[in-house]
Amino acid sequence: MNGNDFYEAVGGAESLPVILLALFIILCVWLGVRIVPQSEKHVVERFGRLRSVLGPGINFVIPFLDKVAHRVSILERQLPTASQDAITADNVLVEVETSVFYRILEPEKTVYRIRDVDAAIATTVAGIVRAEIGKMELDEVQSNRSALIATIKASVEDAVDNWGIEVTRAEILDVNLDQATRDAMLQQLNAERERRAQVTRAEGAKRAVELNADAELYAAQKAADARRVQAEAEAYATQVVAQAIAAHGIEAAQYQVALKQVEALSELGQGDGKQTIVLPAQAVEAFADAFNLLKGRG
Repeated sequence: MNGNDFYEAVGGAESLPVILLALFIILCVWLGVRIVPQSEKHVVERFGRLRSVLGPGINFVIPFLDKVAHRVSILERQLPTASQDAITADNVLVEVETSVFYRILEPEKTVYRIRDVDAAIATTVAGIVRAEIGKMELDEVQSNRSALIATIKASVEDAVDNWGIEVTRAEILDVNLDQATRDAMLQQLNAERERRAQVTRAEGAKRAVELNADAELYAAQKAADARRVQAEAEAYATQVVAQAIAAHGIEAAQYQVALKQVEALSELGQGDGKQTIVLPAQAVEAFADAFNLLKGRG
């Protein structure tokens, strides 16, 4: 071996630890730097125990001591549509279809306190739905669905709070009834419609009677008003005659009597028996008196 070969061998032996050290540093950096996506959180353990939870972005851990044990998605999740039977307060069997949306806020609670999150939430929802529907009658379940959903959501939130989960939404998709119950409800609906129709007809008849009575009362009032006006007119005419008699004496009275006789004869002549002329006793004298009175007034 010449001198050059010896120096090359010594130099290569001295550079090997440097290379190994450089590789070790690179490996430490690789293991110590953790980049977490925006939609995830990473649970870090040290010797099997919880060390920390890494949020989105660049994070640093101690290589060979810390390891990422769980990668948990924090996106909102939807449970598969579940169907469960429930009995209402009025003993009606219903089939309720529900769906729940949730997301994980504290993954350290979720991974260490519950094994199957979806199954646990589904079981909790089923129990709460049965309990809440059991407090309500069927009509309330159908008409107050929004209030029922709010109650179920609040109850589920309280139940899963220790699991680090937030229930974002709960939905009741459908409430199904058996055929016998549907037929009974249809009969009840038809009976209710008939009852309302009868009430409407009765109210219409009552209103018609009231309007007819009002019309008769109005007609009677108008007839009474007409009689009152006629009576006032007759009273006024009588008063005028009385004043004339008082002013002119018996001649005014005879004049009025003569006019009445003439009017009566005229109406009689225009009647059905107009072919027959009827002259009362002293008719000629009555005409003469009336003529003399008119002549005397002229």
